[in-house]
Amino acid sequence: MILRDLLRVLGSSDRRDGRNLTHSESFRAFTAILDGSASEVSVASFFIALRWKGITVAELTGFAEAAREFADMPGVGMKGLVCICPPLDGYDQCPPLEVASGLVAAACGTKVLMVTDRLVPPRRGLTAASVLEHFCADATWSTAEANRLLERVGFAAVSLSGMLPALLRLRNVRGEMGVRTPLNTVEKLIVPSNAAVLLGAQHGPVLGTAVETMAGLGHPSGIAIQGLAGGVTPTLKKRTRGIELSGRNQVPVTVEPADFGLQCDADPELPMYGPPEDGRGSGDNPGLIQAAGDMTDAVLKGELGPARNATLLGTAIVLKAVGRVMTLAEGVDAAASAIDSGAAFGVLERVREARP
Repeated sequence: MILRDLLRVLGSSDRRDGRNLTHSESFRAFTAILDGSASEVSVASFFIALRWKGITVAELTGFAEAAREFADMPGVGMKGLVCICPPLDGYDQCPPLEVASGLVAAACGTKVLMVTDRLVPPRRGLTAASVLEHFCADATWSTAEANRLLERVGFAAVSLSGMLPALLRLRNVRGEMGVRTPLNTVEKLIVPSNAAVLLGAQHGPVLGTAVETMAGLGHPSGIAIQGLAGGVTPTLKKRTRGIELSGRNQVPVTVEPADFGLQCDADPELPMYGPPEDGRGSGDNPGLIQAAGDMTDAVLKGELGPARNATLLGTAIVLKAVGRVMTLAEGVDAAASAIDSGAAFGVLERVREARP
């Protein structure tokens, strides 16, 4: 009943008799979605109506706060933590180099929590979880284990489905809708409010909305960035836009690869394969997972090339988001030292050793 009533609030197709949801209404709506009291038809209708209307900061904040009420999140109260939040449904052709950036940032002394998942519809793309599984360092479903890894190693990857199992019930309806919805943004915000956040954003006005929502959720600092395919890794071909949150201040961020001698004619890419079968995605392709894993391994072992350059920039953004460095140039230098000294690969080795 809650979603049906709120659909009337959102209005009809001509928008004249509708309005945005309040924070309270948004909280109640997402609670109904997560507790299973809403039907799949109602859930799909609600998300499509929001996609058509456009999401507001109050709505996103209400949704995220409701999701956090249901979630068992690692890192609560942990000082110096940064959460890396790329698209949970993954990438089609971009390698998830946030794995390398996160490991390098941890080698620089930062506690890094990677929020990830596998085979999330409708895209079912490649994610950090796919690459870590390739390394036998799988993302954990246990909050206690994630906290232990953060304290012992400084790096942990956690499955969002493990933190919030109620999201698994939404996979069928997400697959049937076949399009991205505000849920794709909400699920990147299910992290503890004490943490700094690095959040990938699609192009368009969602960038400012994402940062204002981060501020509304109480995060002390963070960066929302329009990286490759809506992820957190900047392009090497031109400048990448972002917005930094620092306390109450929001400051534009521009990542210009040429400023650091890292510009390339092409971004890191994975091998080309034919289109996946219906209901499948790049995350189902063992060859692409192998290629993404090999690329990450090469970066951590010091191999030069576009993947390293992208990782250096990605790490610099992580370090700046959490306040570990003041400038991106400092972050690039710290990242290069962590890779070339072997410290970054050492973090991966310790993660593997620490897993049961």
